[in-house]
Amino acid sequence: MTVTSQSTNREASEPASGQAPIGQKTEASRPGRRGSGSKKASRPQWGLEFGHWWWALPGIVLVFAVHYVATGIGGFFAFTNWSGIGSFEIIGFKNFEAIFSDPTKIRSLGNTLFFAFGSVLLGNILGLLLALGLNRVVKTRYALRTLFFMPVVLSPLATAYIWKFIFDFDGPINVLLTSVGLEHLAKPWLADPQWAVWTVLVVLTWSSTGFAMVIFMAGLTSVPNEVEEAAAIDGANLWQRFCHVTLPALRPAVAIAMTLGIVQGLRVFDPIMALTSGGPAGATETLATEVYKQAFALGNFGGGAALALVLAVIILFFAVLQQRLTRSNPED
Repeated sequence: MTVTSQSTNREASEPASGQAPIGQKTEASRPGRRGSGSKKASRPQWGLEFGHWWWALPGIVLVFAVHYVATGIGGFFAFTNWSGIGSFEIIGFKNFEAIFSDPTKIRSLGNTLFFAFGSVLLGNILGLLLALGLNRVVKTRYALRTLFFMPVVLSPLATAYIWKFIFDFDGPINVLLTSVGLEHLAKPWLADPQWAVWTVLVVLTWSSTGFAMVIFMAGLTSVPNEVEEAAAIDGANLWQRFCHVTLPALRPAVAIAMTLGIVQGLRVFDPIMALTSGGPAGATETLATEVYKQAFALGNFGGGAALALVLAVIILFFAVLQQRLTRSNPED
């Protein structure tokens, strides 16, 4: 009986087969080692990882085909004399030589830069003023934001025809000037080469102000109110608070607004075609309108492609330059 009880107690005190003694860690429980279950869980699931790319693949292919492939084909035809139909010959840089030796093309380039930078400068200044004004607690601020943003969502072609009616010789502006005794100031705004350029600039500025306003209003949300209040307590006036507190915080918004505005201004087409069609006497001609006329009106598809390539290089140059000048981190 004694021997039997001692053997029974010995068996109960020993761990079962395959189990580690009490106080000792198994291989699976040691730090730095994973059991078979953890290895299975950490195994990469290649199907799910590649699945993130499959849903975006149609969009990637579409962007690549529409932008890069089409741009590459157009860049190739810039070195040919293709008329849009039939065969063609590779003529090298003759299309580009014709562009830079033609005074009308140089004038179109100057008009393009004038409209782009003029509309961006005036539109951003007005947009910033509107954003600062509508950022205050005003009862009608939501209605005013919608009103000032409306030109951005409206059709540029439709609004351009409305402006064309307004600036017509018998339009509302000249009628108003005549009614108040200023008939000597009434003039054919869109038919006069001297005033047509400024008239187009007014329309482009009007259409770009709302977009800049929205960007600046989004940037104003990052301006800390505590810093402005502290500057006001220290005796800083409104202009000093704007220059030293608000404007530095708006630097990323300024970079975005100017970059997008310049890119849009360099390739503007619809308003100019609706207002003046590049006239009078080529006074409002731009590179975009020249591309259309050379390729589709005159049948010089190679020359139009060369102009489009020049315009694309100019847009890329100013976009990169603008980003370099307005970057917030000098080490980027």
